Amino acid sequence: MRVAFAIVVIAVSAAVGGAGAGGCTEPTGPRTVANEDLNIKIQAIRVAADDKDLTAAPELVRDLESDDAALRLYAIKALRQMAGQDFGYVYYADVEKRRPAVTRWRQWLQQQGPATRPARPR
Repeated sequence: MRVAFAIVVIAVSAAVGGAGAGGCTEPTGPRTVANEDLNIKIQAIRVAADDKDLTAAPELVRDLESDDAALRLYAIKALRQMAGQDFGYVYYADVEKRRPAVTRWRQWLQQQGPATRPARPR
C-alpha cells in the first residue's frame, strides 16, 4: 500500500508540475472537472469538492475508472467529501476489484437526481 501511495504521489507531483517542469506556462482551457489537462482538472476537482458541487459528480464517477491512479485518487477524495462515504472504493485496486464500488457510485449518482445536472442558463 505504501508503494502504491508513493507512486501516486510522484505521479501527481509530475502532473501538477512539481517535478522538474520544463516550462512555466499557465494552463489554458475551461477550469472544469471535464478538462483533459490534468493540471486544470485536478484544480477543478479540488474546487468542486470544497464547494460540494454535485454537478461535477458524474465526471468524477467516470474518473473512478481512469487508467490514471492519481486521477482516481483525486476523484474518490472529492466524491467522499461530497457524499460522506466511499462505497468501498479503493483507487489503487485493480479494475475488477474496483468495479462493484463504481457500480455503487453510479447508483448513488442516480439517487441524487437533478442535483447532479448543471443549471440551465436563463
